[in-house]
Amino acid sequence: MIRIRSGGGPLPASRWARSARADNSRVRRMLPLVLPAVWGAAALTWKIACPSTQPESLGQRIVTGVVFFAVGTGLVLGVRHGLNRELERVREIAYAAQRVLLRPLPPRLAGLTLAAGQLSVSRGAAVGGDLYEAVATPYGVRIVIGDARGHGLPAIGAVAAVLGSFREAAYDEPELGGVLRRLDRAIHRHLRERAREEHPAVGGGEPDCPAAEDFVTVLLLEIGQDGGVLALNCGHPWPYRLCRRAELLACADPLPPLGLFPLPAELPVRRCARLRSGEALFLHTDGAADARDAAGRFFGLEAVLTEAALAPPVSPAAVIATVHSELLRHTGGRLADDVALLVLRNDRARVPAQSGDAALRRTRPEPSNR
Repeated sequence: MIRIRSGGGPLPASRWARSARADNSRVRRMLPLVLPAVWGAAALTWKIACPSTQPESLGQRIVTGVVFFAVGTGLVLGVRHGLNRELERVREIAYAAQRVLLRPLPPRLAGLTLAAGQLSVSRGAAVGGDLYEAVATPYGVRIVIGDARGHGLPAIGAVAAVLGSFREAAYDEPELGGVLRRLDRAIHRHLRERAREEHPAVGGGEPDCPAAEDFVTVLLLEIGQDGGVLALNCGHPWPYRLCRRAELLACADPLPPLGLFPLPAELPVRRCARLRSGEALFLHTDGAADARDAAGRFFGLEAVLTEAALAPPVSPAAVIATVHSELLRHTGGRLADDVALLVLRNDRARVPAQSGDAALRRTRPEPSNR
């Protein structure tokens, strides 16, 4: 199906369909205004075409005032209804875009049970300056959690750069250090592009461009099939290991955040304590540990986690809900920074040791009965 344009050429069917949908949308937006407009036009026509030869009585003036008040109220309500519909559409689109950027984690991934949550300082935003992602790769389950400088919507550009690079590098790079170098290149490229947009006179192509003051803290984890944990930390809080109590997974000094300095030639990949079956890891951004109440007291994150870990197995979703509620109670709902939380529990069953002959029998194909 085609449509002839006044310019002479045919309008493709797809463009005609989009134009028709736009026209229908405009008509639907105008419907709430039709009846008040008709009332107003009828009242105004009657007033002009049928002038009274005698002064209006009090009752006529009241009726005229009521009619015009109803017309004005109808127009205001119609406009308000249309604006509310547009606002809802914009919110739906924004929410869908945020879910694409910081997509929900699967409840189970390669034998791990996962749960995550985020609190954004920006009102109405589901995504702020914090990021997290977990993917199952041939090298193990790889996890990233990070925090871009600043908070709310202005930090989303850096979050998108890091997450986009991680989702590719986690599958491509056999070593955890290779993943971190890919993230480092991505954030530096993002900062150069930002500097070029914000300061076109400078050029934005130099390493010391004005946007280089921004940075992203990043924690990379790799969990092997045997529960072994490898970590690379760039300025991020270390996670807690939940095993009847909360203890830091490591206490080593991290590297500087990405974007501030070049990475060293040798990356200190740290081999952490093994995550045994039933144990969990709690990852967080500094918005949780640095939250304060009205009196300036810090949030007792470790105490809350220790209480949640007393009765194993730890439920990742329950830990997220508990920390969220306690955090909002402590701060009175007034957060100063974005907060991202991620909990993973090792649900892989222990494989009993077997002799070589038994293992060989398990892997040897059964003989055919033909």
